[in-house]
Amino acid sequence: MDKDKLDKLKIDLSLKAKNGIDFIVAASVVWLLIGLIWTLSYSSYNKSVFTFMISGILLPLALLLSKVFKTEWKNPTNPIAPLGLWLNFAQLFYFPFLIFILLKMPDYFIMTYAIITGAHLFPYAWFYDEIAYGIAAGGIAIGALLLALQLSAANMYILPVVVSGSLMVLAITLYLSFRKKAAAFSSLTE
Repeated sequence: MDKDKLDKLKIDLSLKAKNGIDFIVAASVVWLLIGLIWTLSYSSYNKSVFTFMISGILLPLALLLSKVFKTEWKNPTNPIAPLGLWLNFAQLFYFPFLIFILLKMPDYFIMTYAIITGAHLFPYAWFYDEIAYGIAAGGIAIGALLLALQLSAANMYILPVVVSGSLMVLAITLYLSFRKKAAAFSSLTE
C-alpha cells in the first residue's frame, strides 16, 4: 500500500469517526465521575476498586454518544479500521502495573491509571492524523505524575478532574479539526 492510499484511508476514518470524539467525551465524563469517587471518605484501595467499576460504563457511553454525534464505529470498506480497536486494547497490557499499584500503593492508583489513559492516546495521533492526540497523551501522562507528586492523598481527587478537563479540551479540539477536514474534503470532491 502506497502512502497516498494510506493517507486517504486515514482521512476516511477520521471523517467517519469524527476523530473519535465519542470515546473522548465518554472518557471525560467517566473521569469526572472518578473525580467524584475520589472525594469520598473510603480508603484509597476502595476508591480504586470503585474506579475500576465506574470505568465499565465507558464503552456503553461511547456507543450512546456515537448515536448522538453520528459517528461510525465500523467501516468494513476500510482495511485499517480494525487497528483503532487494537490500539485501544493495547492499554490492557499495562494493567499489571495498575494491579500492582492497587495492591501495594493504592494512594497512587489514580495517578497510574491517568498515566496509562493519557499514554494510550498517543497512537491515535497517527491513526486519525491528529497531533492533538499526541499532545494530550504527553500532557495527561506527565501532568498526572507532576500533580501526584504535589497532591496529598486527601486531595488526589483533583487529578481525575484535571484529566476530565484535559479530555474535554481534546474533544473540542478534535471536533474543530474534524469540521476543518470535512470542509476541505467536501471542497475537493465538488
